[in-house]
Amino acid sequence: MKPRIVGSSQAMLEVFELLDRIGDNDVTVLITGESGTGKELIAQALHQQSKRSKNPFVKINCAAIPENLIESELFGYEKGSFTGAFQRKLGKFEVANTGTIFLDEIGEMNLATQVKLLRVLQEREFVRVGGIQNIRVDTRVIAATNKDLNECIALGTFREDLFYRLNVINIRLPSLRERLADIPELVENFSRQLYKKFNKPYKPFSDHFIGKLFQYNWPGNIRELQNLIEKTIVLGDEKIIDKKNQEFKSKIELENKQFISDGLLNMDYKSAKEMILESFEREYFNALLQRANGNLSEAARISGMHRKNLFVKLRNLNLK
Repeated sequence: MKPRIVGSSQAMLEVFELLDRIGDNDVTVLITGESGTGKELIAQALHQQSKRSKNPFVKINCAAIPENLIESELFGYEKGSFTGAFQRKLGKFEVANTGTIFLDEIGEMNLATQVKLLRVLQEREFVRVGGIQNIRVDTRVIAATNKDLNECIALGTFREDLFYRLNVINIRLPSLRERLADIPELVENFSRQLYKKFNKPYKPFSDHFIGKLFQYNWPGNIRELQNLIEKTIVLGDEKIIDKKNQEFKSKIELENKQFISDGLLNMDYKSAKEMILESFEREYFNALLQRANGNLSEAARISGMHRKNLFVKLRNLNLK
């Protein structure tokens, strides 16, 4: 079953293919990607494809719950276990028994709770806060994060053994910058939903407006695009994207000036020039490979380079 995520770009087709291959296999999945890329929708799609689809799908945002409450939210508590615990409360794992629990922003979970989560993944049991009885559950775990968990492990804020338990299958969601070809389809999808929501007759956006969307960097990804479409429909003004593009360009120019004053001037000219050149080349050739879908001949054609020279350049930059 295809998830409710719109997209026909190569990057998204690869995600859909992986979803199909996972199918109804009851496996733990870690979804990674920037904020606003649709990680929750992928988690829902995984649940819908599984044998647990008729059972609960329970989500919890680990970043939105205070550190001292996350354990009781996940595992529940017994009556009288702390001030205000007037009756027993079931945790999210018990509520999701026979179904799926989605742990969003797992990288924000504190180390003490990570230890208890690891036990649930290993033993399929836990103890409520203030309790002594082992509670057994059959709950599938899907986690998501916008953090680099390998970096968190190096910093000592995330357990390596938990990472390997969660990362049985990894689904990396591309940013909107990596799937610009999906913008027209996304715009149509969002606009049809929003025109219906506001009880307005559907009106397609102009080609000029769609073209402007390709020029923006979309730091907020799909969520930012959806918000922009909603704002444009409500105000009835397509020029909003021009202002957004200008604000973005001004921000980049300011950041570049700050970078030069704070960083580059601490180096001699030759070192600074080499660093900037290497950074530019890496960014350019990465984008080139994505545009050519990894095809070396096509990349050579687009860049105007000889195929052999391009191969050497990619090898020197350690790009595949």
